Amino acid sequence: MILSKLVAFLRPHRSQVALAIVLSALTIGASISLMSTSALLISMAALHPSISAVGVAVVGVRFFGITRGLFRYAERLVSHSTSFKVLANFRVWVYSAIEPIAPAGITRFRLGDLLSRILSDIDNLENFFVRVFLPPATALVIVATVSLYMSMYSTILGAILFFGLLFIGVAISWITLSVSFAPGTRLTDLRSALREQIVDMLQGLADILSYGQQAQFMAKLRSISQPFYEQQRALGRINAMQTGFTSLATSLVIFSMAIVAIPLVNSNSVKGIHLAVILLGAMASFEAVQNLPQAMNLLGANLRSAARLFDLEQTTVAVSEPSQPQAVPSHPHIRFSQVSFSYGQEPILRSIDLDLPPGKKVAIVGKSGAGKSTLGHLLLRFWQPDQGEISLDGMDISHFHSDAVRKSISLVSQDTYLFNTSIRENLRIAKPSASDEQIMAACSHAGVDSFIESLPKKLDTIVGERGMQISGGEKQRLAIARAILKDAPVLVLDEPTSNLDAATEKMVVSTLLKVAMGKTVLWISHRPAGLSEMDEIVVLRDGAIVERGNHAVLAASGTAYSDFWSSATIEAD
Repeated sequence: MILSKLVAFLRPHRSQVALAIVLSALTIGASISLMSTSALLISMAALHPSISAVGVAVVGVRFFGITRGLFRYAERLVSHSTSFKVLANFRVWVYSAIEPIAPAGITRFRLGDLLSRILSDIDNLENFFVRVFLPPATALVIVATVSLYMSMYSTILGAILFFGLLFIGVAISWITLSVSFAPGTRLTDLRSALREQIVDMLQGLADILSYGQQAQFMAKLRSISQPFYEQQRALGRINAMQTGFTSLATSLVIFSMAIVAIPLVNSNSVKGIHLAVILLGAMASFEAVQNLPQAMNLLGANLRSAARLFDLEQTTVAVSEPSQPQAVPSHPHIRFSQVSFSYGQEPILRSIDLDLPPGKKVAIVGKSGAGKSTLGHLLLRFWQPDQGEISLDGMDISHFHSDAVRKSISLVSQDTYLFNTSIRENLRIAKPSASDEQIMAACSHAGVDSFIESLPKKLDTIVGERGMQISGGEKQRLAIARAILKDAPVLVLDEPTSNLDAATEKMVVSTLLKVAMGKTVLWISHRPAGLSEMDEIVVLRDGAIVERGNHAVLAASGTAYSDFWSSATIEAD
């Protein structure tokens, strides 16, 4: 099943695959012919013939010597080019398998494990075409051809060579596969576990050092490294043994052919000068099957890597897309009706009712874990409600394609992600066609333009992995600039000022309120800034709405929001 799915990736490149097989067969054929003509030339030269008598053999040696190198170069060029094209298609397929399940589906994978699948497992499949698929296909052509050729001298010689090649190509390869499959698959799993542990350690290095837990983490790393090393040694021993048995089998076959061929020469059934041709040509033909045991050695690891990647395809999609999606309204009237949701057994949201007509600004406040961010995630169709309905202009949101819904929403998340590329490219995610003037105008609204102008490379500045080259506040302002640049009719602001100082926060909130004029706003916050400008404030506690109303009334009510406002204001001061 897994092998057939892997082979399916070769079908779009069937012409290049066929060409690679032909070139590989021609390369080995040229090697056999070179060895055979060389043996014939030496045998003839021992009889001291005239130069003209050995002229054809001399030309043959030169021809096959040159064509062998040319065929080898062409075969490597075609086979590796095909392999890289197949890997490129496989990477696109992996992304297409991950993208529909994100973000809900990928939470079942640890970051290190997912990284290992995307990088190590795909790179591991680089061997599949060149070292696993191509050698058996080439061997089939060569074994049939040389066995028929050898049968022209003697049926017995052809049979000995055929079964000798078959023994190495099938029996030794099958034994190698049997003993190496378990270590190969185990090695792949251990490599993934090792990568997970290393990623965890690197991401939490500051905390590990702060709490003095270096020894414990190093011990855990050794507990994975040791079996990983042992599996590598086991595969190395298997590889050494199969190489030894292959060499031994080759020698025995050639020895057997010599025992049969010498009496044929004595009886003049075979010319004496052809004895070396038969034996050296047969020896050269084993090049076609010598790599098959190694291919089987790699097959276990390849199949395990493929199984881990195909497992991504089996992950349940959290959000189902409609077969006939409706067009999203340009300024939708958003309504949450009795919406309930849970990530597991524990409910996160309970019977939420919200009404957001076009242009309305609603703030969601509450303690951490109250379910504030989950409301935004449900609106963005990252998850689907367990119960209830989210509607746009009266139509359930499930009737709209998630990409179309997200195009009508600008998001500023509390965990801003910046890619390891330039500031310009990070902002153009929101609007790929944006000019530098439009980008800088958005940055000016977000209060980050002066920071960009102070940089030597300005918009071409690389921000580093996850934006590590810049501060948290600057990352947040770039996220706000990205949302401004998108200019969507709905704004979801999830803790938009969480990483800003008080002065910058005041400026950014003022900017956001200006930008939000005429837009529908869902403002999720645990800070007081901007709340007084909201049309409605909703207080969440344990996933349920416990209070709602405008700021002035709630702040003076002496209830949940009043307590929140007092404590948040003191914190901000």
